[in-house]
Amino acid sequence: MLSQKAFMQFPASAVALLVGCLVWCSSGHAADAPFRAGAATANITPPLGEMVVGGWEPVPADEVHDELHVRAIVLDDGDTKLAIAICDNVGIPREVFDVAKAQVEATTGIPVKNQLYAATHTHSATTARGKNSMVKDEELSGYQIFLADRIVDAVRIANKRLEPARIGWGSVEEASELFNRRWYVVEEEQRRNPFGGVDEVRMNPSSSSTLIRPAGPVDPEVSYLALQALDGRPIAILGNYSLHYVGGVPSRVVSADYFAVFAEHLGGLLETETQYPPFVGILSNGTSGDVNNINFRDRSARYAPFEKMALVGQLIARRVHESLGEVQYQDWVKLGAQQSELTLKVRKPDAEMKAYLAGVVQRPEEEKPYHRHEKTYAARTATLSESPDTVDVPLQTLRIGDLGIAAVPFEVFTEIGLEIKDRCPLSDSFTIELAGGSYGYLPSPAQHELGGYETWMGTNRVQLDASEKIVERLMSMFDAIK
Repeated sequence: MLSQKAFMQFPASAVALLVGCLVWCSSGHAADAPFRAGAATANITPPLGEMVVGGWEPVPADEVHDELHVRAIVLDDGDTKLAIAICDNVGIPREVFDVAKAQVEATTGIPVKNQLYAATHTHSATTARGKNSMVKDEELSGYQIFLADRIVDAVRIANKRLEPARIGWGSVEEASELFNRRWYVVEEEQRRNPFGGVDEVRMNPSSSSTLIRPAGPVDPEVSYLALQALDGRPIAILGNYSLHYVGGVPSRVVSADYFAVFAEHLGGLLETETQYPPFVGILSNGTSGDVNNINFRDRSARYAPFEKMALVGQLIARRVHESLGEVQYQDWVKLGAQQSELTLKVRKPDAEMKAYLAGVVQRPEEEKPYHRHEKTYAARTATLSESPDTVDVPLQTLRIGDLGIAAVPFEVFTEIGLEIKDRCPLSDSFTIELAGGSYGYLPSPAQHELGGYETWMGTNRVQLDASEKIVERLMSMFDAIK
């Protein structure tokens, strides 16, 4: 050990270098621990005959247009590992993700709170939902078990493929494919709801509607996280875009929608077809609960099945690819994660609504209904009546350098996602919806005042100010890891 006298004889520059080294080492970034990344996919296509969801009634699959996948990345800063997996599914219950997370922790050591798993919200995939999203299923179905196992497989392979890597992130804007789907319309009949009332706005107004204006914004930002090997070989790109889905899939046909088109086309643009380990392109769903791909002011365009999803997925991939040259890659960034449980009240019908819906159920089939989906909502509200009074929902935040990722288990309205971006204390951020679970739509209190499909009890299932509580909790979680 150096004596004080000997230490004082060192040049000032050497002392500064020594102190800097001590501070750097104490930060938890060990000199011999490079930043690493790995990526993998696993096929989650169901057998034919499994029920496809996305419309009002599920139908059995009788054809597969393109395979469904879980796409995963694992990051490692030497002290902390993060796993992110995005699944081609409309919405996955918490219990499926929880089973996968427990198995991943047992096999890889990645803590549960450091694992973020989400659904893309394709409307042409097999259901993984249970009977009631407010109640955990005691036993998983065959497809739910298969899905959990395949998530584990993808993450384990990505973890096995960890290699020294460089990391960067960026964003571009592409507003041309985004349209808020909630509109003020003139016709009162267009604004009827299944509870005998009239709303202020209509979701997906018909072509005969007299449009006034959309009821909310869109978010044109395409955010992405890029990973490459030290020799420049692409490892993975995780994108994020706030577009519900595109569709154009015939009934009973399985498809991953534009999310998979993005992944495949981006790999082609990067010329990764023959590389090993394979490049993994991923597109997560942002906050798109009230945004879709329908231009309600001009519906003249016509597309063949699957054509529009291909156009949209390829466009977003091109936009990301064009901007990759601007990414500032780093050799190491700090990783962090927070997870929290938020207790929310479950919405329940009051006596007046119960009485009205009881009349709906008893109404003769030949009698014209007030609203064509009123019997569907009579059943949905009855399910909520039998649900617990509260539900605990999981929230997550990840830190990847100065990039923040929020994870919310709802179909989140775009205005809420924009607020999260605006308030996040990190320099860049985006939100992945339907992450950690699937609890229905999440409108803001202001949007609840307007009514419309996404706000109806049974479509939305939790207290009306839930979005405010979620945003506040996320901000405190970001503060804890910034």
